[in-house]
Amino acid sequence: MKRAAPLIGLAASLLLMAEGLPSAAGPRVITPPGVTVIGPYSPGILAGDFLYVSGQGGRDAAGRLPDSFEGQVRQTLQNVKAVVDAAGLTLAHVAYCQVYLTDMAQYDTMDRVWQEFFPTAPPARAVLGVHRLPTDIGVEINAVAFRDLARRTPIAPPGLRPRSWSPAVRAGNRLFLSSALGADEVTGVVPTDPDAQVQLALDNMRRVLSAAGLDFRHVVFVNPYLTSTASRRMNDIYARHFAFGNTPARATISVTSLPGGTTIAFTGVAIADLSLRRAYRPKNMKPSATASPCVLADDTYYCSAKGPFTPGPAAGPGTLQGIWVGSVEAQVRQTMRNLLDGLEEADFALTDVVATNVYLDDMQDFARMNRVYAQYFPTDPPARTTVAQVAPIDRTPRNEDTFPGLEQISLIAVRQKP
Repeated sequence: MKRAAPLIGLAASLLLMAEGLPSAAGPRVITPPGVTVIGPYSPGILAGDFLYVSGQGGRDAAGRLPDSFEGQVRQTLQNVKAVVDAAGLTLAHVAYCQVYLTDMAQYDTMDRVWQEFFPTAPPARAVLGVHRLPTDIGVEINAVAFRDLARRTPIAPPGLRPRSWSPAVRAGNRLFLSSALGADEVTGVVPTDPDAQVQLALDNMRRVLSAAGLDFRHVVFVNPYLTSTASRRMNDIYARHFAFGNTPARATISVTSLPGGTTIAFTGVAIADLSLRRAYRPKNMKPSATASPCVLADDTYYCSAKGPFTPGPAAGPGTLQGIWVGSVEAQVRQTMRNLLDGLEEADFALTDVVATNVYLDDMQDFARMNRVYAQYFPTDPPARTTVAQVAPIDRTPRNEDTFPGLEQISLIAVRQKP
């Protein structure tokens, strides 16, 4: 993919200037002045009407980390702002953020600083507790911004009290959904039954969709976030809400904690026009009740998180029919192969990828993952967020052909216009 913006006609340029908007020419890398990128990612990718901002931490351009957590949050949001500014936008254009905390007890501090940066019409938001982040930072925030403020609208169900985030933000034909938690939206009460939390979270998500005139059919991508005590029946409950074989793409992530002490949260993206939504799956994959490999929303392709799973014989009774390789390097290669299957099914390529999320089980694998990941994106790499979900797992192989999954990667690609 050529990230450099091509020349556009004078009339189109003048029209864009009159509207106060930057050019919407093909995907291009956004790097703030003074920032040196040291890994295989771009600070931001501007693709059409959307800007994808990599996960930002609390270090400044010189690599200095503030002494306090509050200072880290403020610097993190300053770093997000720097990428947005470099794209010719403002924080008012931000439609959605994911906030990763290594200590959920710092939620209130994060939220207080957040309100300084988003005092009105705030973006949709997901807040997640994770085990570790790259380097010794305590917070990481990524973002999606939308170029046209006239078509950016916060959405809230009737009667819901104002919050420091919007339950959803409509951005053109997309709807970005904040975390729908397994708690009562008015009282904050969390059911003791984990199954009831799953249903309540989905009911909360349904209400937000309905407030935007949509329903579950419009959803193209979902992140279910689960703690260790979440319902083991989540998939069964979830599947009742979507059409078999036409489900959203999905990245199911284990987290250490969620706001309010809930065990489950759902966040995602929907598209208003169902005629622009289409699910894809490689021909060698069976339809699923819980996740489509990839879903196209207009020109944007959302692909489920993939790991190193390779179809094969079961290791024993009750085990998955698959094979894992034993090193993170080999696992990343297999994961990328699995992602390529989904991309190629809809005539996309790795050069069309604008953003990825990398989920590691151990942040000590970061450098090894990076070396392999970089081989797939040698120039103008996509925006990226990397987190370690939970405490490192037991890496003892079950036998010579099976090994725990050490990483997952999800991605977003954008169709290049002629």
